[in-house]
Amino acid sequence: MARDELFDLIDPVYYGENGPPHELWTRLRKEAPVQWCDFPDEIVEPFWAVTRHADICAISRQPDKFLSEPGITLMPREQPEVDPAAAFSNMRVVITMDPPEHRKVRRVASPWFTPRALARIDGAVEESARRLVDELAGETGEGETDLAMGMAVSHPLRILATALGVPREQEAKILELSNRLFAADDPELGGGRTTPEDFRQLGTEFLELFLPIIQDRRDNPTDDLASILANGQVDGQPMGPMETLGYYLIVFNAGHDTTKNALAGGFRALIEHPEQFGKVQADLGRAADAVEEIVRWTSSVNTMKRTAACDTEVGGQKIRKGEPLLMFYGSANRDEDVFDRPFEFDIDRRPNRHIGFGYGEHFCMGAHLARRSQRAIVEELARRVEHWEIIGEPEWIRASFVVGLKHLPVRYRIKKS
Repeated sequence: MARDELFDLIDPVYYGENGPPHELWTRLRKEAPVQWCDFPDEIVEPFWAVTRHADICAISRQPDKFLSEPGITLMPREQPEVDPAAAFSNMRVVITMDPPEHRKVRRVASPWFTPRALARIDGAVEESARRLVDELAGETGEGETDLAMGMAVSHPLRILATALGVPREQEAKILELSNRLFAADDPELGGGRTTPEDFRQLGTEFLELFLPIIQDRRDNPTDDLASILANGQVDGQPMGPMETLGYYLIVFNAGHDTTKNALAGGFRALIEHPEQFGKVQADLGRAADAVEEIVRWTSSVNTMKRTAACDTEVGGQKIRKGEPLLMFYGSANRDEDVFDRPFEFDIDRRPNRHIGFGYGEHFCMGAHLARRSQRAIVEELARRVEHWEIIGEPEWIRASFVVGLKHLPVRYRIKKS
């Protein structure tokens, strides 16, 4: 397969212009499901591209053989010198840890994310959905809006900011920081700020935002997630400052960007498949099924890297110790060996064995919250939308790690509450 074509797998510009490379993934699953990719003219390290559902699940079941600690995203071919004063170079994030440390650190916050524990925020989730749809309805019940830049962003932002103790007046700032982290290559969202100095500055700004919250929750603990993280312990000892900051960073950024991209893509899918949206309108209980299909369909977390801890084999390919493997969840969630009619959006899909929340050791800790958040907004829209249509070409974010729509212009008519 041509080198230029393979580079589309990770090229932010390609994603920004075309969205995910589904045709290329389909060919790779059939012809080369574990494909070596080496781009000598690019700064990125070489890697194995893993595109089949079964192979990704096999890798994810063996955290002792396939490590997260070296990093979950592709690194530069030549490692830059680490700045010991830079916030990001010192932060430790649970998603990049391996067992047994990963399991210990994960246990700090995981009880807060159980379905029973999340019942405490049901009211806030439902109120956010109602308020946002009320704002759309306005005085007339009709209008035009950009759902990707509006409702898809605002709903998870308010919920996660509340859980992490971010004041409402600072939500715009944390959104800006999140865009600069996950959409750095996008000129509109991240400003194209991708230099080492840009990321050093970004890390400093995250510290300035979260450090006062952490100190406040240590002085005045409550039962919110912010307090749990600020006062977390591992092996009976307080969690280190870099682990604590890393927890705040991953909970907010991973939780917000993935959910807002799923919502944006989900809104598009429901508009473009009115028969599927009609099923939810006829039975609001079907919103849960719609959310599962939205997660499969959008696959917001597009890739995740693992590094071979020993010589091994994946999908018939010999993998050497130290070689990176890049798992493409977006491809796995269209795998013909797992899903009937994988390129059809179908909320009746049974079973829906998507891995949109990952698989195995690093299955998304916030999956229940993401489902609950999305279900609330889908239910509210199904209850009140009388008509909606896309009125302009949807635009993609220029990013290949966390992927999704940047713009989704729509015209709508909504019942007032």
